[in-house]
Amino acid sequence: MSDDDPSAVFADVEAGDTAVTQGRTVTDADVANFAGVSGDFNHLHTDGERMSESMFGERIAHGMFVVSAATGLLWQSRTPAEREALVAFYGVDDLRFRQPTYVGDTIRVETEVLETREREEGPGNGTVRTDVAVKNQRDQTVVSCEMTSLLR
Repeated sequence: MSDDDPSAVFADVEAGDTAVTQGRTVTDADVANFAGVSGDFNHLHTDGERMSESMFGERIAHGMFVVSAATGLLWQSRTPAEREALVAFYGVDDLRFRQPTYVGDTIRVETEVLETREREEGPGNGTVRTDVAVKNQRDQTVVSCEMTSLLR
């Protein structure tokens, strides 16, 4: 597949294909900004003093921030053709928050294509269902899910 040919992307994706993204370190600013954007000011994410006495021992990042950061890491890891071929993020299934993510953790995303399905009509050539594991620097899975994308 050519790195600049979006029409070939869906046809070249196969079940069993795997990928690993670069890492991204979660910062205090990430947690504060996500709280502001989402309106989720839960003490789990914003009250260090209270969380120091909790089972986590400190504030934790929003689970949905980790999912959002994972989609960003996936986007950044794509070739220009893959980016151009993406019609839409189609859905997420079986989302689980397996471990807390702390400020200072470095996360990466590991994926495996589970299934491709051609489409007869509508936008895109087909969907790609992918097993997603967001892992921290200790190789612990912090988030797992299946994501589906619509590709042309």
